Amino acid sequence: MHTTKAITRRVIYFTRDPSPTLLAQFQGRDWDVEIFRSVREVRQALQDGSLTGGLVDLTSVFEPKQAAEFEACLAMPNVGWVAMAAAAQLDDPTTRRLVRDYCFDYVTLPGTDARIVDTVGHASGMISLGEPFFIDASTAEGDMIGSCEAMHALFRRIRKVAVSDAPVFVSGESGTGKELTAAAIHARSPRRNAPFVAINCGAIPPHLLQSELFGYERGAFTGANQRKVGRVETANGGTLFLDEIGDLPFESQASLLRFLQGNTIDRLGGTGSINVDVRIISATHVNMEAAIEDGRFRADLYHRLCVLRIDEPPLRARDKDIELLALHTLDRYRKDASRRLYGFSPDAITAMHRYDWPGNVRELINRVRRAIVMSEGRTITADDLELSDFVAITPVTLAQARETAERQAIELALLRHRGRPGDAARELSVSRATLYRMLTAYGMREVDDGESRD
Repeated sequence: MHTTKAITRRVIYFTRDPSPTLLAQFQGRDWDVEIFRSVREVRQALQDGSLTGGLVDLTSVFEPKQAAEFEACLAMPNVGWVAMAAAAQLDDPTTRRLVRDYCFDYVTLPGTDARIVDTVGHASGMISLGEPFFIDASTAEGDMIGSCEAMHALFRRIRKVAVSDAPVFVSGESGTGKELTAAAIHARSPRRNAPFVAINCGAIPPHLLQSELFGYERGAFTGANQRKVGRVETANGGTLFLDEIGDLPFESQASLLRFLQGNTIDRLGGTGSINVDVRIISATHVNMEAAIEDGRFRADLYHRLCVLRIDEPPLRARDKDIELLALHTLDRYRKDASRRLYGFSPDAITAMHRYDWPGNVRELINRVRRAIVMSEGRTITADDLELSDFVAITPVTLAQARETAERQAIELALLRHRGRPGDAARELSVSRATLYRMLTAYGMREVDDGESRD
């Protein structure tokens, strides 16, 4: 008779003195047990990132002087650790902290083999529920991720403009990821194997812009001891990303316009023009129409730069993506935590969705990174994100909501009709008697006593 063998599960057994009866108990339940005797062996075995249960025998492998090395081992996110410890060990503050911060559970020795195996099985199951963050290709474009319609529209736009060689203008608030959009366009373009050079136009002083962009020859000025190739020439054959173009000083805009019109540059101190082939992508948070109207930006330069336009959505318009981005950031930087973190608490998720994110994705990343370092619990809370003000709201029942709406409607109707209940009742499509009953019930009985009642 043919039988199907059960799927073998993996467990890391970190001990210098393995128990034969415990091994037999694991094997009897189809666990594949791997025994390791040092932190180094464990870390080497887990470098592939595979998920596994872990059993650490603190009575045989832990020494207080190796606490830092031991902590780094237990912090590996792909293992669900269970600790075995003697009762006396758990009185030690260092041991207690390691167990509390990095283990799913612990067993005080002596304990039954069956209970130990059950506990490891539970930890293994829990770690499989919290496996490392995975980005679906359909929700990503380059280093950007997003599942909302606004981001899917952005991804479609990126793919369309990438095949063209026309200049692209990326508009959006600070922190929305404009440089990531530019990099994604370059990565999908025919120029993908050539350089992508980014320049922050607002960070270069006007007197240095010419030499930074176009370079200079040796001896062009005092201190020019050798030729310098400018950023534009460095990008030859590829893409030149002009970030914060709206902050480019007005006196520098003419030089950039001349380059865009002729696709040539002149090094300072040079004797001839150099042909340069680059695709221009520019970006800014500035309202360019207002800048042109105020005389801060040249209209002719703007029209050269803005042939194809992409508008970057702010994070507040990407509600579905907020938790996705937070989890991605946690997965990317979880190694900075002083303890194992298991995601975000419900109040943190609520606060993130209620907050307006004026700093957009950049602010979200910064808040999550700070919370990873400062968190003292097993999950990141709204307080860790410094968003606790966006959690607490007074619960409202349907009856309370209805009363509030009715009170407001009555107050406005009475205001419009100078306190005359009859006229207010007609506007509200209720009888005057009904309106009087509502006024009494809501403590609003301040009307003209001369009005007759129905």
